[in-house]
Amino acid sequence: MMIVDVHAHLDFENYKDDLDEVLKRAKQANVTAMICNGINKETNRKVLELSKKHDLIKAALGFYPCECDKISEKKFDEEIEFIRKNKRNIVAIGEVGLDKKHDNDFEKQKKCFSKAIDLAKELDIPIIVHSRRAEAKTIELLEQKKARKVVMHCFSGNKQLVERIIKNKWYLSIPTNVVRSQQFQEMTNICPLNQLLTETDSPFLTHDEKIKRNEPAHIKESLKKIAEIKKLDAEELSKIIYANYQRLFL
Repeated sequence: MMIVDVHAHLDFENYKDDLDEVLKRAKQANVTAMICNGINKETNRKVLELSKKHDLIKAALGFYPCECDKISEKKFDEEIEFIRKNKRNIVAIGEVGLDKKHDNDFEKQKKCFSKAIDLAKELDIPIIVHSRRAEAKTIELLEQKKARKVVMHCFSGNKQLVERIIKNKWYLSIPTNVVRSQQFQEMTNICPLNQLLTETDSPFLTHDEKIKRNEPAHIKESLKKIAEIKKLDAEELSKIIYANYQRLFL
């Protein structure tokens, strides 16, 4: 079995004391790659450092939408330039997108997201997209910019929006809480196999609410659930998802 985690935050404080053990468990669970996503200037540098230290960890650099309020346009452009200069060391732009959960400057978010889409297109690498409570606006902007290599991370929009993502030939990254989330189960059911990816969003979205911190090894639990939904053997499913990962990121 070959398992991939296309969205994790292993640079967070949650892992500062036992990251080596987390990576060891991931290897034992047959995780072959995990994409660590930066969310601001500080974490982008941490993610790069981790990817250079650990073969399993791949770097995606980005700017979380709610972080855009904390930075000037000039500083954001400087971070875009930093990412551009590190293009050989990254596999994607992420985590970027739009978020209406909090009272943020939404127009500024859109401007930052637009620049991130342009950069992903310029570097010809995937973009890993956050879209909380702004799903339709996020899709609209991606379509306007003619984005092609798109991973919709932990997407929570309605069925019509899921179908729009599928029509655009973008990928849906299914988090580990698919084990207990009817919404993610329904999304998995309608998504074609060749557009499915797996993620943990570690340390969040565990498959079991008794477990407080998620980690990449837990994808084996979501694979079982996705395989059940798709009426496939988990081993066979893992090969399909790994092929999707290779096609998009390598």
